[in-house]
Amino acid sequence: MTPPASFYLSFWLSLLLGLLCLLFVICWSCVWRGGLGWDGSYLEFNWHPVLMVSGLVVLYGIAAVVYRVPSTWRQKKSTWKLVHGGLMLLALLLSALGLCAVFDFHRAASIPDMYSLHSWVGLSTVLLFAFQWLLGLAGFLLPCSPPWFRSRLKPVHILLGNVVLILSLTSCISGINEKLIFTLDGSTNESYSSLPLEAKFANFLGILIVAFGMVVLRILSKEEWRRPETEESAHVSSLLTQPVFFSFSR
Repeated sequence: MTPPASFYLSFWLSLLLGLLCLLFVICWSCVWRGGLGWDGSYLEFNWHPVLMVSGLVVLYGIAAVVYRVPSTWRQKKSTWKLVHGGLMLLALLLSALGLCAVFDFHRAASIPDMYSLHSWVGLSTVLLFAFQWLLGLAGFLLPCSPPWFRSRLKPVHILLGNVVLILSLTSCISGINEKLIFTLDGSTNESYSSLPLEAKFANFLGILIVAFGMVVLRILSKEEWRRPETEESAHVSSLLTQPVFFSFSR
């Protein structure tokens, strides 16, 4: 079954919103925060929001919906499993690099780690993401994985995927808010409450992130937009749902 036009509208909207999220976070880091670097200074910290939004939100969301694109349904599912897993691995690596940037900056500036709610949620999200990826590798990419395990794992994999995305959105929104409070109220002459241009720009970045996540979650929630089951997977599912009878003969 081919998805309706609303699918294509949602899919292209997710791509547009994802691109805007990337442009906004890079612009915020370069125009207002001084640019990017890897020298232990605040320029290294600026990599943190860029990498987290790029990996933990945008690339993760696109990788999650890649199965829904109808043009992939006529191709081998195993190929798109590798694409899905590869994009997720890249998203995980970017997220881990984003954590390295903030920890390295804190160490150079003698700032304590893991004291804020944002840091707790963010690290938990990346760890759960890593667990989710390893679980998917074991269940869906390794050829030695038994069919019954894949079938049992599938709903868990989908649930954890949605949870990671929601936590990713929460982490990024809280991080933007925390950064604005620290910089505007702590190291500049402008207060956050006066809503300077930087605050408006970063707040709008947060709105874009939420909008992107909502569109991706809508795509993932539509049963009729899912990739149709192959004959092999349908056969495995039917076997798992059938009662098993044992007969003994002499």
